[in-house]
Amino acid sequence: MAVDTPNGLMVPVIKDVDKKGFIELAGELGEISGRAREGALTAKDLQGGTFSISSLGGIGGSFFTPIVNAPEVAILGIGRHKMSPVWNGSDFVPRLMLPLSVSYDHRVVDGALGARFTTHLNNMLSDIRKVLL
Repeated sequence: MAVDTPNGLMVPVIKDVDKKGFIELAGELGEISGRAREGALTAKDLQGGTFSISSLGGIGGSFFTPIVNAPEVAILGIGRHKMSPVWNGSDFVPRLMLPLSVSYDHRVVDGALGARFTTHLNNMLSDIRKVLL
């Protein structure tokens, strides 16, 4: 997870994400982000990542092209959400839109699989109940 610090962007690694729930992940994210901002990360905190998440939404960014940092294989870029009119087939209705960009190393991730991941992520985030189950 990329963290904006007084000394620049730091990317500490949260390990075993697939084995943790939201509450545990939120707690660990808060703890490691705090240590990053205090300049208290160790080399071990910065090693072993395979997938990063970077958000520019908090500082006003909308769309961007996240760059994969080797040896990681992919990165998710999240922009600032905004209400936008969306056509539902008969009317325009307000819908909260969240810009997402996924970049991946094609030597490791098949492009079609990467696109399916992005579509799956979009479907999950469009109904938060799916994420919480």
